[in-house]
Amino acid sequence: MNFEKITIILCRTSHPGNIGSAARAMLTMGFKNLKLVSPNTFPSSEAVALASGAEEVLNQAKLYTSIEEAIAEHQCVIGFSARQRELTQPHINLTSLAYTLNENYSDQAIAILFGNETNGLSNDEIKHCHLLCFIDSNPTYASLNLAQAVQLCCYELRMASNKSEGLLINKKQKDFVSADRMNGFFDHLEETLDQIGFLKKVQGERLMHRLRLLFNRTQLDEEEVNILRGILKETQKKIK
Repeated sequence: MNFEKITIILCRTSHPGNIGSAARAMLTMGFKNLKLVSPNTFPSSEAVALASGAEEVLNQAKLYTSIEEAIAEHQCVIGFSARQRELTQPHINLTSLAYTLNENYSDQAIAILFGNETNGLSNDEIKHCHLLCFIDSNPTYASLNLAQAVQLCCYELRMASNKSEGLLINKKQKDFVSADRMNGFFDHLEETLDQIGFLKKVQGERLMHRLRLLFNRTQLDEEEVNILRGILKETQKKIK
C-alpha cells in the first residue's frame, strides 16, 4: 500500500487541538497527507502544541471550503460513520476496510473522511463515499475522540500493508476515475433525467441519491464514464 496516495480529510473540525492530535497520530503510523474542510480554527497554536513534533503534517495540510474540492483528485473515498444510514453504501468494519484497500485500491488516490466531533459526517459528505467504515467498539459506550479514530485507522492500514509486503500480487487493479469526474457525470445524468421529465415523476433528490449509490458501488473507469456520458449526450441531442 502506497501511504503517499492516502489522504486523511477532517471535515468541519470544531477544536484545533484535535487537528494537532490527529496529525501526531498520522505521522506516528507513517502518513503525512492531511486535508481540512472548513475547520473552525486553523492555523492554531493549540494544534501545534498537541501535534507534539508532527508540525510537518500541519505545515503541508491543505485547506478547502467544500468537500467537492477536497476529494476532486481522489479515486476512492471512504467515510467513517459509527451508525448505519438509510439508503447507504456498504458499511464495513475497519479491519475489513484495511484489507479491501490493500487488495483492490493500493494504486489509487484514496481519501479517508472524518466528520465533525459532535455530529460526524453530514449527508452531503457521505453521498460522495464509495464505502463507509466503522470501528468495532463497546455497543453501549462507543466514545472515541477524533484523534483516536484517526490513530486506529492509520494503524490498521499499516498492519494490512505490512502483511502484504513481499507477496506477489498478480491481479491488475482497475484504474478508477476521480471524484471530480464522477461528480461531472452525476450532474450530466441529473440534467438529462430532468430534460426527459423523469425527475418530475419521482422524488428527484432521493432518486439521484440512489443512483449515486448504484454507480459508486460499481466504481467506473475512464472508458466506462466516457461511454455513459456519450449516451447522455446523444439522448440530449434527440430530445432537442
